[in-house]
Amino acid sequence: MASSFVVPIIDVQNDNFKELWPAMVVAIKTSSFVALDTELSGLGNRKSLLAESIEDRYKAICHAARSRSILSLGIACYKKQDSKAADTYLVQVYNLTLLCSEEYIIEPQSVQFLVQHGFDFNQQYARGIPYCKGNNKGGIDGRGVHIRALFTELLRARKPVVLHNGLIDMAFLYQSFYAHLPERLTTFTADLSEMFPAGIYDTKYITEFELRLTASYLEYAYKKCKLDNSRSVTSGGTGPHVHVEFCQYAGHMSSYVDFRVCPAVASADRQSDICQRFSAFGWCPNGAQCALSHDTDLIILQDEKGKEDKRKKRKRQREKKKSGGEVAEGSHLFDGAPENKMPHMEVDPEETPGEQHTAEPCPDSAQQNEGGSVRTGNEGNGVCEDNTDSTAADDTNINRNDGAESRTGGSSENSNRATNTGSQKKTTDTGTHRAGFDAFMTGFIFACSYSIGQKEKAGAATEEKEPEEDEQLWLPSCLNKVYLSGKAAPLNVVKSTFSKSSKAHVQKMEMVWGGRVYTTVTVFGFH
Repeated sequence: MASSFVVPIIDVQNDNFKELWPAMVVAIKTSSFVALDTELSGLGNRKSLLAESIEDRYKAICHAARSRSILSLGIACYKKQDSKAADTYLVQVYNLTLLCSEEYIIEPQSVQFLVQHGFDFNQQYARGIPYCKGNNKGGIDGRGVHIRALFTELLRARKPVVLHNGLIDMAFLYQSFYAHLPERLTTFTADLSEMFPAGIYDTKYITEFELRLTASYLEYAYKKCKLDNSRSVTSGGTGPHVHVEFCQYAGHMSSYVDFRVCPAVASADRQSDICQRFSAFGWCPNGAQCALSHDTDLIILQDEKGKEDKRKKRKRQREKKKSGGEVAEGSHLFDGAPENKMPHMEVDPEETPGEQHTAEPCPDSAQQNEGGSVRTGNEGNGVCEDNTDSTAADDTNINRNDGAESRTGGSSENSNRATNTGSQKKTTDTGTHRAGFDAFMTGFIFACSYSIGQKEKAGAATEEKEPEEDEQLWLPSCLNKVYLSGKAAPLNVVKSTFSKSSKAHVQKMEMVWGGRVYTTVTVFGFH
């Protein structure tokens, strides 16, 4: 398998924010797309966030965004290198530590989770970048060097924005750096459609409904895409694959960089009893105390083996049926999935398989661990040197046992698993869960998805389809579709004929674009 690689993440705090400002602005403006992630101080009532009514969910999200704060913001700028091999990206990743200047609620469980994964609250209060929430105060959003002005630069860049399970992220970003959240969901989506005319993409939706992975929590989706990408690279075939490059940071700039080592995946022959709850939902209530394995690489490999075994079983059944034999009992629609996971089904880990429902399994643990929940361009920026560190993204293991969310599951326990686990241990690296690295993972999933989509478009073109039909393949079908937990359909970020933009948004548009309102594009493309 391919060797490991290192992701450099630039730590941005109040004492170096002004120095790094030009580099961040250039990275955003010259990017092909920007991936975002947040760490939050809390979310409030989890049950309200999963209400049956989407409007009720939105009200709960608004309450959380108004009373809680963003603790850190991850920005990953992916710039497609047209002069190099297909689907090569220069990636610049920033992790901004923030400090809300107003009173806000911070939840104990959020603090516990973040501390377990390396978040330094002492650094946040000592060096966090200050900001105020709500509407523009004193007309300063369009000038100066501060976080709200950086968000304005993101809007002015008019780049596609990528998130993972992004509804909560978008609400917090709007309330924290843009304006007071509107009271109605339709007004909010109308505003978003004009704020981001190049489109919003949700990798949670992409992995669930397009890639149709066995699980779709952030770490699983990232590592699965990375593993498949590595196989495509090392096989020397013509399959879709992505290459990533990073800047070399020299001199005092290197003191701002946190290097995240992504080691190659270990042997597939490893034997370990996997925690079925973590495998299915991306979280475990026992956390680091769990005696079972939370190794996402091993989970993916065992999932693949299970699918292959089921494929062989179905093949034998078909052959037996053709020869006049009887089909074995137990054949099922979900035979292609591991026993503890059924695609696009949700089950509470505490329930029996017969008690399935469509709500999120365990809101307290699930929502706080989702990328966007309680996770509580190289031209002239003066930081990126010409000498870049180029590597093909491979089948690496980050050992992040943070969990990401609860989604895609059947029964959480599998009686066929071995029960003798007293001596089992799992490896943890509590410092790898950061908004910056989560943004990098989100962007990588999107880049891989786009590469697959381009391959499918090329294949469709050989079938002599009409250009208009060809253009509608893949990512255009994911444009402005935000994942909704427990729902079969996404939230469409559009401005309908029956909705109006908020007054605060109209005023901000005057400042951001001089009154020009850009309409959302219909087909994704790099420029």
